[in-house]
Amino acid sequence: MRKVLLLALSAAGLVFMTAAPRTLAADAGKTVTITGEGKCAKCALKETDSCQNVIQTKDDTGKTVNYYLVQNDVAKKFHKNICSETKEVTAKGTVKDVDGKKEFTATQIKLAE
Repeated sequence: MRKVLLLALSAAGLVFMTAAPRTLAADAGKTVTITGEGKCAKCALKETDSCQNVIQTKDDTGKTVNYYLVQNDVAKKFHKNICSETKEVTAKGTVKDVDGKKEFTATQIKLAE
């Protein structure tokens, strides 16, 4: 009985391990909406030498997640709203992991209502 259960759990684990990378790869180019605290990586977080938008959120476990916005026209135009103070924002765009950081390419950013 234990051998059958162990074999079944092993097979299920193998199925999940092979399906997860495909699911994550499919989500890589998908447009997402994130809401969190808009901050400046230089002024508020003291992480960079130049200004850059960051949106801080919490994941399901309560851990802080930083989304570093790519310097495109949308991010540059919005930066004045959050450079000197933190504000709640909502943004749409795509996310990808680059060198262990979440890089967010925004197509729209606005102050949260």
